[in-house]
Amino acid sequence: MEESYMNLNHHGLGPSGTKAIAIALVSNTSIVTLELADNCIMEEGTLSLVQMLQENYYLQDLNISNNDLGLKGASTISEFLQRNTSSLLNLQLSGNNFKDEAAELFCQAFSANYRIKTLDLSHNEFSDKGGEHLGQMLALNIGLQSLDLSWNHFHTRGAVALCNGLRANVTLQKLDLSMNGFGNEGATALGEVLRLNNSLVYIDISSNDISNEGVIKISKGLEFNESLKVLKLFLNPVSMDGATLLILSIKRNPKSKMEEIDISNVLVSEQFVKILDGVCAIHPQLDVTYKAVQGFSAKKELLLWTNPMKLIQSYADQHQITVIDFFKSLNPNGRMMMSVGDFRKAMIQQDKVPMNPYQVRELIKKLAEKTGMVNFSCWCLGGALRIMKPGGIKNCGLCYGSIKTAKFSPDDFNVSLA
Repeated sequence: MEESYMNLNHHGLGPSGTKAIAIALVSNTSIVTLELADNCIMEEGTLSLVQMLQENYYLQDLNISNNDLGLKGASTISEFLQRNTSSLLNLQLSGNNFKDEAAELFCQAFSANYRIKTLDLSHNEFSDKGGEHLGQMLALNIGLQSLDLSWNHFHTRGAVALCNGLRANVTLQKLDLSMNGFGNEGATALGEVLRLNNSLVYIDISSNDISNEGVIKISKGLEFNESLKVLKLFLNPVSMDGATLLILSIKRNPKSKMEEIDISNVLVSEQFVKILDGVCAIHPQLDVTYKAVQGFSAKKELLLWTNPMKLIQSYADQHQITVIDFFKSLNPNGRMMMSVGDFRKAMIQQDKVPMNPYQVRELIKKLAEKTGMVNFSCWCLGGALRIMKPGGIKNCGLCYGSIKTAKFSPDDFNVSLA
């Protein structure tokens, strides 16, 4: 009870166990995050939690996913959220068998609530009618920054309604709509949103039955968009022609901030790669993930995947500097943190250790944090690793912080690890 994080997922608490936890938390000032997924808490347990939240002003993150709350649970939560009296910022309600009637209740709640910043409604039973309610909610809400609606049953009508709501929304930054049925008509509506919206930074529309026809509409929106950084289109029936249209739309937009496009089920040609290289010359922060290159020889592929950490370590040894010095030189202000986009751009543009996009992507996988930032101070790689065992955690002699080596192996460096 003195920790900031309590994880009681999958503990079979039931309504009575949930009530006991809620009573204990009424006056608790330590716990910030409470995980109660898959506990069969039911309506009674939901009511206990809501009553606790009216007294507890320290809890910020609540996960009550996979509890089969249904319409009665949605009603209890909706009434509570409309009061705007809680300190709660992040709410996970995934997999609770919410149907369209619950979507109407959430529309009422989040049209009034401005405190919740992150909402997860994935893996529910919302259909097109629910999409209309949630679209209306998006048009009126002024608080949400992240919304997950993946794994529902939105099709054309619901998709268009959601997009109509997005046209009026100015706060939402991250939107996950993957595993639905937007189709090309939904993609057309989304393309119009992208043309006008300047708040969305991340959109996932993977597996939405969007073909090249829909990608054309999305591409037209991207030509004018100045905010989107991540677009995920994985598992849509898009060909290389559609993929080419996407990257060319980025090329035509000098103000594009796009950093990542995921079309990792699309097989491309070497000609596509050449076009992409031209786009990246204008937008060096851009990384496009595709399945493979047709006819790409194993020898060429081996050259592309030369270990980037070994290259950096070799450069540092030759110039008698630490790896941390190399990384710090990439940042104009000399700070130890950079956004992933800025780091990718700096790595592509620097000429000390030439790297291709594949190597930079691998480097980011090793260095990036979940926050979307690359933090050099947490990954001091110069002399510290010489005395580290793989996977260990010790104090770093370079920055006096804790260092984690779990992402790295001895093969990443031209040094012998003790």
